[in-house]
Formats: sequence, C-alpha cells, structure tokens
Amino acid sequence: MIRISIDAMGGDHGPSVVIPGLMKVAERRSDVRFLIFGKADEVRPILEKYPKVAAISELVHCEIAVRMDDKPSQALRHGRWKSSMWKAIDAVKAGQADCCVSAGNTGALMAMSKFCLRTMATIDRPAIASIWPTMRGESIVLDVGATIGADAHQLIDFAILGTAMSRALFGINRPTVGLLNVGVEEVKGQEEVKEAGQLLREAGLTSMSYHGFVEGDDFGKGTVDVFVTEGFAGNIALKTAEGTAKFMAALLKDAMARTTMAKIGYVFAKGAFDRLREKMDVRKSNGGVFLGLNGIVVKSHGGTDDEGFAAAVELGYDMVRNGLLDRIEADLDLFHARHPKKIAARSAEEDDKE
Repeated sequence: MIRISIDAMGGDHGPSVVIPGLMKVAERRSDVRFLIFGKADEVRPILEKYPKVAAISELVHCEIAVRMDDKPSQALRHGRWKSSMWKAIDAVKAGQADCCVSAGNTGALMAMSKFCLRTMATIDRPAIASIWPTMRGESIVLDVGATIGADAHQLIDFAILGTAMSRALFGINRPTVGLLNVGVEEVKGQEEVKEAGQLLREAGLTSMSYHGFVEGDDFGKGTVDVFVTEGFAGNIALKTAEGTAKFMAALLKDAMARTTMAKIGYVFAKGAFDRLREKMDVRKSNGGVFLGLNGIVVKSHGGTDDEGFAAAVELGYDMVRNGLLDRIEADLDLFHARHPKKIAARSAEEDDKE
C-alpha cells in the first residue's frame, strides 16, 4: 500500500477541493491509503459525502491551519508541531506515510519540510521540480522557485535530482540534461552556469547524458528530458508558460464563437480541439516535487480544482512507487565518490564563511 498524508486545509478552497480530489485518486488507484490532517468540523462533513475515501482514510484533527498569506517564519512559529501542514509532513518523518501532499502556502511548506525532514547529506538546497508538457512528451524542470540563485555545485545537485525523478517517473534509463542559459555557446552566460556545464561534461555520470546549454524556446520543443536552472528564472518560466497556455485557450475559445462558420468548423474539428485542450490543461501537470529532502513532499497549486489536486497526489504516488529517494541517493553517492575533493573544498569554504 502507498500511504499518503494530506494537508486538507491547504489551498484556496481547502477540503472542498481536497476530498473530491482524493476520490478521483481512490477510483484510479486501488492500493492507496490516506492520512488526512485538518479541522475535523470542516473536513468530516465533506468526507462523509465520499464513503469510498472515508473507508481508506484516517482523519486526524488539527486546530491550526497555515494561512496562504503567512510568512514562512510565522508559519513555523505558530504552526510547528500542531498545524495540519506540519503534521502531514511529520507523518512522513515518522514513517506513518510514504509522502505528503499539500496545496498550502509554498514558502511555509518548504520551510517546514526543510526543518522537519532535513536535506540529504550532500545537498545544500532542496529544489522544486515540475513536469513540463512539450512537443516530445514531458520534461522535468527544476528549480522552479525553492530558492533564488544557485552556484555551480548546486546546479549539479539539481541535475542529479532531476534525472533521478525523470528515471523514476518516465522510466528513461539515461535522461538528457540541459542547463538553461542565455545562449548555447560555451562562452555565454554566468560563471556559475559555465562552471556547472564544465563539471557535468567531466563527471561522466552513467545516470544522465549532458546535452549542454539550452535556451527558453527549448522548453516547448522538449530538447532535453531535464531542464536545470535556479529558482528565480525557473519560477518565471513556469508562470509565463502557464499564463500563455490559459491565454491561448481563451483566444481559441473566443475565435470559435465569433461567427457561424467558425462554430460549424469547430464541430468538424472537435476531436483535434479536444486533444489540444487536453495537452494545454495545466491541471494535468499540477504538482511540484520537493527534491533533496529525506522524504517526498508534493506541492499542489493553491487555486487548482479537484482534478488538479488528484494529479498532484498521483505524482507523489508515482514517486513512491518507483523508488525516487533510492534513485537520488544512488546518483548522489556516485557523483560525490568521483569528486570528493570538490565537495570537501566547498565544505571548507562554507565553514570559513560561517
């Protein structure tokens, strides 16, 4: 059984979206169980409407819910040990759940996840990885907002984390990896990116195939299986793509409704439009995985509907089912075993700064 802890109070709509989303998962996955954390008086009435979910769930009452506008420091101060978000994460640490899913405050969720689960031994910073629809299928993009800025070694860590996720989710034996840059030429870009590129070329990792630098237009093409960047650029790219998809869908809908001939044409091309709508549906790729922690945490969009939340839960399910953490640890061990001097030098520099 895959046991998933749920922060039922997270997101813009709370349990009114979370519980119906769990129903969709329960209908599609027979080997899933839920540990639901939230205010019982708000969650239980909705849970009772979905007996199939109730039968495979345990509800744990929590008095406190982290608000969407809480600062991470506020969330830690007021919600540590007792909020629905904290308890859902802590269930993973305690071994009661295999992964945690929340649609709550991103900053608070990351702060609590780092504090509770801690990062893996050789990881400086966790990253948020997202699934990106492309012309070739789907790619992994990270970091999409966990932290701003990254040095060369952190970018390499992101590459290792992303390839492990690609292998676990898509079954790709040796994913291709690209570093987002302002050009594909080796002389362009920030020093951190150029250094990371050189180290990845020299690493000779069997778990990935380093492609080189990629640009913004490569996202849609699906040029590589894993796109690596720091959180500032990654988050802007993600939000821009999502906004563009919604914008194009609205334009298409408006164009099809303008004239009688357009409406008739839509009827004949409905199958093609349905496939396009499904491809552009941001709910299908909802869910960012926090990578680099000693546990799996998935962040769902706060404003998503039940289908989108179900997609986030199923993403966590797939990560557990396919042994994501074991793959990450194996890849990290291999890289750091081959480059002990670089890691040691970095640790010494950080100790001097402290």
